[in-house]
Amino acid sequence: MPFAKPSPAELRARLLTELALAIPGADGAGRRMVEEALARMVAVVAIEEFGYLDWVARQVNVLVCDDDTVLTWHAPLWGLTRKPATTAAGPVILTGAAGAVVPAATELRRSDDTRYLTVAAVAIGEGGGGEAAIEAVAAGADGNAAAGAVLSFLSPIPGIQSSAVVAAGELAGGAELEPVADLRARVVARIQQPPHGGAAFDYVAWALEVPGVTRAWVYPGWTGLGTVGVTVMLDGSDDPIPTLEDIAVVTAHLEPLRPVTAELVVFAPVAEAIDFQIALNPNTSAVQTAVAAELSDLITREAEPGGTLFLSRIRAAISAGAGEHHHALVSPSADVVAEPGHIAQLGTIAWSGL
Repeated sequence: MPFAKPSPAELRARLLTELALAIPGADGAGRRMVEEALARMVAVVAIEEFGYLDWVARQVNVLVCDDDTVLTWHAPLWGLTRKPATTAAGPVILTGAAGAVVPAATELRRSDDTRYLTVAAVAIGEGGGGEAAIEAVAAGADGNAAAGAVLSFLSPIPGIQSSAVVAAGELAGGAELEPVADLRARVVARIQQPPHGGAAFDYVAWALEVPGVTRAWVYPGWTGLGTVGVTVMLDGSDDPIPTLEDIAVVTAHLEPLRPVTAELVVFAPVAEAIDFQIALNPNTSAVQTAVAAELSDLITREAEPGGTLFLSRIRAAISAGAGEHHHALVSPSADVVAEPGHIAQLGTIAWSGL
């Protein structure tokens, strides 16, 4: 039964009653009476104490405590730390005269002014090309870039073309500082699922310790007896499907933790784009944006490799879009079932009025 915290008026009434019983003839009913002033003062102090006790009670429960308490109390208590922001890194292709050198710490910029530095000095080869390893100046997902992205040198370098192109390996590995909500969820999972030395949820917990990883799934016997398949998603990136570099980072983190008898296979799920045809009322750009955001959120929350997105859930997400009055979902017309190792992703949306 919950505790019923008294109101200030109830506290004052109780105090005045106690004063009348303790001091015969005391009268706090009138204004500006000493007894009435004392009752008000004590009631104010008591209300503050009740508020403090309420706050303390919330901090004990990781589900409802303040963010600072998660960071400084609950997470360290269970041996968990907040995943830091990480910097993107990868190779770029250089072009220039043979023998020309790009020094270490040379700065490049992307068209949106994201900055990068070369990790080491690189000399152009006889064929007029070379490859340099670069790293983003600022940590975060903004530093990630797809293969083919063009970067420009801030200052001219003799014998070197003014631009470089991101190589096939991509610029990857950049991740934002872990949201407190995600850390809170990991603490709750750690409490509810104590480590079992290699249970399926242990692999999930280990994978979620890697910066940038937001979702993970485990598949016993993935490629045969004694194997464990692990796949992850990085929802903070422009493309949540992990790159080869991301897979290597997750593998390196899991290898020392896995049971020695397990053969680990970390893989990237294959994206299966779901295209939608939606007749919408009202069919405005604002409502379209709201519905698209709800569909994206639904897919992020409920899609999993080999899983099913139910048609009823898709319709409910569309109806949840701010401003939507009614709609007709033309496509898909049935539950969306992903193949093993494949995961649903939001594709294109064709809109029409209704």
